[in-house]
Amino acid sequence: MIEEPKEELRVGIGTDIHRLVEGRKLMLGGVAVPHSLGLLGHSDGDVVLHAIVDALLGAAGMGDIGTLFPDTDPKWKDADSKGFLLTVKEKLMEKKWEVMNVDVTIHAEQPRLEPFRGQIKRVIAGLLGIDFNAVNIKAKTNNGLGEIGAGEAIGATAVTLLRKKAKRTL
Repeated sequence: MIEEPKEELRVGIGTDIHRLVEGRKLMLGGVAVPHSLGLLGHSDGDVVLHAIVDALLGAAGMGDIGTLFPDTDPKWKDADSKGFLLTVKEKLMEKKWEVMNVDVTIHAEQPRLEPFRGQIKRVIAGLLGIDFNAVNIKAKTNNGLGEIGAGEAIGATAVTLLRKKAKRTL
């Protein structure tokens, strides 16, 4: 008797926040966004890609960004976070996980991110090898509250769905 394969679905959530400082380029979702301040971090500080990496790793039960890319390792100093996402994608593929979608909320008082949403979606979809419409980017202000609302930091929250198809058994 052939048993029908069952797929496994898993949801992951990731968050990140970094302080805004002078002298750094503002990277969000792999896109350089014009702004007078950039995100402080050991790598490029891209909170969007960091949140996605954590969401993917969490869904697959594979730890977190700090485990794979520790900020104590000089190898990751000023690293492009796109490399983090590509490495995690490879690890997911090895384990037969498929990324179904990614939903991201960027928490920032400034700059206005609407003009960059499409570009950020394209970069993320391209890096993950998924359809443009499987990526959603939202931008929210904190209405003047907290470090984000004061314009001192930018944060991101990402949710993702992974699918693994089970092998057929005879």
